[in-house]
Amino acid sequence: MKRRQFLETVVSAAAALGLYPGTTAGSSRKQCGPQALRNWTWINGRRQWTPDEWRRQFQRFRAAGIGGVLVSGSSDMPARIARDEGLEFHRWMWILNRNGDAWVRENHPEWFTISREGKSSLDHPPYVGYYRWLCPTRGPVREYLRGKVETVARRPEIDGVHLDYIRHSDVILPVGLWSRYELVQDQEYPQFDFCYCEVCREAFLAQTGRDPLELKDPPGDGEWRAFRWNAVTELVRILVDAVHDQRKTISAAVFPTPVIARRLVRQAWDQWMLDAVFPMIYQRFYNEDVPWIGRATSEGVAALSGEIPLYSGLYLAQLTPAELGQAVRHAVRAGASGVSLFEAGQLSDEHLVQLRDSLDL
Repeated sequence: MKRRQFLETVVSAAAALGLYPGTTAGSSRKQCGPQALRNWTWINGRRQWTPDEWRRQFQRFRAAGIGGVLVSGSSDMPARIARDEGLEFHRWMWILNRNGDAWVRENHPEWFTISREGKSSLDHPPYVGYYRWLCPTRGPVREYLRGKVETVARRPEIDGVHLDYIRHSDVILPVGLWSRYELVQDQEYPQFDFCYCEVCREAFLAQTGRDPLELKDPPGDGEWRAFRWNAVTELVRILVDAVHDQRKTISAAVFPTPVIARRLVRQAWDQWMLDAVFPMIYQRFYNEDVPWIGRATSEGVAALSGEIPLYSGLYLAQLTPAELGQAVRHAVRAGASGVSLFEAGQLSDEHLVQLRDSLDL
């Protein structure tokens, strides 16, 4: 089935379930947001909010034009309250970064990625201690992650699954973060370049007749770059099938543009058959200004050819309330279907006022 035909089928099914802007899923689901824009916020599910506090927060968000929440954690309580308040509830899941997965660490240390230096991200995580990544090429890793995602998607109170860290570790950090880590990453250095595990090497050798460790210039080799993009893309396909089998929607948090995503984290997200993408357009990470949010949004929208919604991810720690209003206008005028805000705990009343006002475009 061609990409457009596939997406038309998915959109029709999702509309019947009320999972796209302007649709309803049962009498409890309400229309949300002016101009049928759908806006979101990521929420750390570990917040120690009581049920009343969750309800109060959801009411604040909805009144400002937010129609869906992306919540980490495992508690079902926020999902039930979100439905009561007319919000979509999507479970936000870390995928290839499995630092918190004790079972994998203890039972399958061989699943973790290997750098060009020959070191495992389990024992030598790059940059920060929680950067422990699974290899997307490995069949058992794909099946394990499919099971994790499918288990969540089966839960009736969940409207969708939202993937995060669905990529390789950063071979190059966003330039605005170099000073934080006292780095100058003017090229792809071996300690940050993944994955060179036996499975990746053998698979690439079978495809091309070449061992990636014996390449004259691994960072510059087009086939080796594409191999790693494709490994992540194939994992995404498996997870999409698992979620769609449960008649739920699936989306992902991705790097700001297809070009940046490919270059920095081996992520070709414009090729993924998701129901929506959420590029994290965090302008200061790239030493850019607020108008860049519109330019990055435009690149993503063009790459997707209008086939799936794009929600521009905005970083509240880098935006005053007034700047948030500007950012939303730039994103929507560039073709975004709405915005997503990171993270809900930083959503002041002033931010919410600016959000609401900016939607009257």
